[in-house]
Amino acid sequence: MRSSKNYPEQLNLSEFPDKSLLILDDDDPFRGRLSRAMEKKGFVVKEAKTVAEGLQIVKSNPPSFALVDLRLEDGNGLDVINELSKNKKEARIVMLTGYGNLPTAVAAVKAGAIDYIAKPADADDVEAALLASPESLSLIHI
Repeated sequence: MRSSKNYPEQLNLSEFPDKSLLILDDDDPFRGRLSRAMEKKGFVVKEAKTVAEGLQIVKSNPPSFALVDLRLEDGNGLDVINELSKNKKEARIVMLTGYGNLPTAVAAVKAGAIDYIAKPADADDVEAALLASPESLSLIHI
């Protein structure tokens, strides 16, 4: 798990033709604040509160980016990561959770996440994780 404010080298969002971002979190105020902040950074945000809503989005119109909470009221965010990884292999997915531990981080990366960050995370933390350059990803220690 990467510590906050220790940002790796980043890609530029303008390099991506599809700027769609799924934010899947059951904390309404957090999801709303983060969605507004990420829109200001140039992402086109879709919000979901449940695994069911997240799965519906990734099956119908898979986003290029996703921030997925691990524990949701109707299940596990890893299910959404698995589905998005199948539907859009190049998607850049970050797992977000208040329950950080090594086995969960490893499971998230194996499912297709490029990073794993702990709450509380701000928009800069999320942007840095989503846009981390491929070279810097190999330096992330979980």
